[in-house]
Amino acid sequence: MKKGFTLIELLVVIAIIALLSTLSVVALNSARVKSRDARRLSDIKQLRTALEMYFDQNQSYPTTTGALGSGNFACLNSAGWAAVNCSGTVYMQKVPTDPKNSTPFVYTYTPQGSGATSYTIAYALEGPSTTATATPDTIGYNQ
Repeated sequence: MKKGFTLIELLVVIAIIALLSTLSVVALNSARVKSRDARRLSDIKQLRTALEMYFDQNQSYPTTTGALGSGNFACLNSAGWAAVNCSGTVYMQKVPTDPKNSTPFVYTYTPQGSGATSYTIAYALEGPSTTATATPDTIGYNQ
């Protein structure tokens, strides 16, 4: 009697391993999406806190519109949004960028009202595939 596995037994084992590895890759991608969305929400909360500190000192929010985390929106100091060289009172040394930082995943700041009495930060979530906005009073997404 010969010892060993038949071709069918080997094919069944290979098929089971392929199925399990496919399921684990799908679960890992889902976890990555959830992780990036959690970071986005954390970034937005930090931005809101820095903007509230700015408002407390200046009685208004910064008045320029742009994509956060790059160019002239790299930090937030007493003069408003600034490039990397922050000076004076610094509310946020390094303004966060979206984990993917590509369209549509960019944080965009827009002042609202006369004298910048409010603002909107637009961002996108991957999990529910939604656009979202944050204001001084709310943080949420539109489905």
